[in-house]
Amino acid sequence: MNRAQEKEALLWGLVGVTLFAATLPMTRLAVGSTDAPQLSPWFVTFGRAAVAGLLSIGYLLWQHAQGRLNRPARAEWPLLGITAFGVIVGFPLFLALALRHVPSTHGAVVTALLPLSTALLGALWYRQRPSAGFWACAVLGSGLVLGFMVWRAGGLYLGAANIYLLIAMTTGALGYIGGARLTPRLGAEQVICWVLVCSLPLTLPVAWWFAPAVPSRIAAMSWAGFLYVALFSMWIGFFAWYRALALGAVRVSQIQLIQPFLSLLFAVPLLGEHLDAVTLVFAVAVIATVFIGKRMPVHTAQRPAT
Repeated sequence: MNRAQEKEALLWGLVGVTLFAATLPMTRLAVGSTDAPQLSPWFVTFGRAAVAGLLSIGYLLWQHAQGRLNRPARAEWPLLGITAFGVIVGFPLFLALALRHVPSTHGAVVTALLPLSTALLGALWYRQRPSAGFWACAVLGSGLVLGFMVWRAGGLYLGAANIYLLIAMTTGALGYIGGARLTPRLGAEQVICWVLVCSLPLTLPVAWWFAPAVPSRIAAMSWAGFLYVALFSMWIGFFAWYRALALGAVRVSQIQLIQPFLSLLFAVPLLGEHLDAVTLVFAVAVIATVFIGKRMPVHTAQRPAT
């Protein structure tokens, strides 16, 4: 990859990470708080996927007209289902449920461990052997996140919101791995579109069921948050991010480390949240652990001799 391609990859990667970073505060805007609830977390989750799914139909039709459409093979449908479970349902639903109860700055610290969780699940999926240093970073990063949650909870009882965040992180990592296995043949952009389109029989009726009875009673900023996560977090952000990875995955993947910092910064003007020293210190520590962990070797498992 030459210098011009590297710059283009880094630029698209920065665009994608910036769009994804606003997901937490925008989701918080959409669902509101326990004191002032707005849209249902279930509507936000399935509604955003339904909107992006309808847009994906148009994109896939355009790809077909251009002669560039790649259709999933029969053997790939289980992976499409796994990807949909992770990125369409699991991660956004449990994130939305959690953010009804905790600030988005809190969620940013917990989900900062997502890249390392994805690498760990990927190593297990592909039957690879992470090095001792990788395992040490995984344990340390998990300990930091749990310590942060215990600190905020004021005791060993973590509460439902923190459990939701852990589930969101795990299912999100699973969805990323499924999508990564589909990308080489289907193409990065078409993977998310096929996942969204195939999920429409579920997302459309569930979104309709949980839609607000009187939309005018929902604050305009909540609708703005919903539109953002539907258009950018669920669709356009993936286009920029996948294009960046296609140009240079190794270098671009490091840009994801700044995503939690951007989420913390966005939460201040968008939500008026206070960024305290404890949150910032834990965020820096977790991100440093992820940075070191992603540089640790992961070896391919040796097959037994026959």
